[in-house]
Amino acid sequence: MEELDLTFAKEHFEKLVRGQLARVEAMKNSEAAPDYQNLRPLIIGICGGDGIGPIICGETVRVLKHLLAPYEKEGRVEYRNIEGLTIENRAAQLKAIPDDVLEELKKCHVILKGPTTTPQAGDGWPNIESANVAMRKALDLFANVRPVKVPEKGIDWTFFRENTEGAYAVGSQGIGINDDLAIDFTVTTTGGTERLARLAYEFARNNKKDRVSIVTKANVIKTTDGRFLNICKNIGKEYSEITTDEWYIDIVTAKLVDEKRRTAFRVFILPNLYGDILTDEAAEFQGGVGTAGSANIGNRYAMFEAIHGSAPRMIAEGRGQYADPCSMLRAAVMLLNHVGFHAEADRLERALDICMFEEKRLTVTGRSTGCTAREFADYVMEKL
Repeated sequence: MEELDLTFAKEHFEKLVRGQLARVEAMKNSEAAPDYQNLRPLIIGICGGDGIGPIICGETVRVLKHLLAPYEKEGRVEYRNIEGLTIENRAAQLKAIPDDVLEELKKCHVILKGPTTTPQAGDGWPNIESANVAMRKALDLFANVRPVKVPEKGIDWTFFRENTEGAYAVGSQGIGINDDLAIDFTVTTTGGTERLARLAYEFARNNKKDRVSIVTKANVIKTTDGRFLNICKNIGKEYSEITTDEWYIDIVTAKLVDEKRRTAFRVFILPNLYGDILTDEAAEFQGGVGTAGSANIGNRYAMFEAIHGSAPRMIAEGRGQYADPCSMLRAAVMLLNHVGFHAEADRLERALDICMFEEKRLTVTGRSTGCTAREFADYVMEKL
């Protein structure tokens, strides 16, 4: 076999390692969380995204404005519309998040974000990073929190997915060695894992959840998954009232379908890629990804979004107005709770439960066989 000059690969890897070491140092000096209840005003950034994003995000903002009208009137809440996160603008600037957009995002305290399109091989768009991944890294939104609840099936799960590391940390910075070999990288840091585990265990303690399940593939991915597992287990020792167990990602994926075993799960801690996959499966029990909201939590910033994509096919087929806003509305519940508007969050959550699971006078199907996103939002506001 011909000897390859691998100097370029060594230089590429060294650059990646140095970048991650710099991130570790920055993590140690991250800003503290603001006191949301004393902010005047609390700035909520509205970022519609693209595809169906502006539609479902717009309807969610209508509901939020209805709920928070008294606070907005007295200057306690301010909404800022942030344009420029469309695939067209990102592709034109060859950036996952254009610089001017990122600066506007950093002026907000919390962000409500619609879905954004991520380019993939063969779709005609340039190879830019996912806007979601870039935002999570730029704002250090280290925890992706996704609840799934189906009371009649005994399902009450909350997933804490690591958000800035794992297989997605340098997911667009792999290296093609030659025509026969391509390599990507996965990242685990001590500080990144500790803060995620701490957040998950504190949530479990504060919400009387009696079990935390750590999900990895540490039997095969021994270095990074092994470190993740051991750090989480060590944090778990500080919470003696909570049972900690560990699962491999393949078997826990199966156990979510097991009617006898799945009701024992409460809180999950997972690396980035596993969390992305498992939470989509979990959302199906609740009615699909269109019904599940997502919180991205950091120290200084927080971003709330739907867990599904931008559905460009719906737009291309002229069905955008029939997009399901429930995932964004569930994200709004999480946003309200995060900033301390607990009574308003409870009102919205209860209205959604009535509209989605109990009364079900209107149904969103994604087609003209169901109601529009606007009609469903009106329905929700009737029940507030």
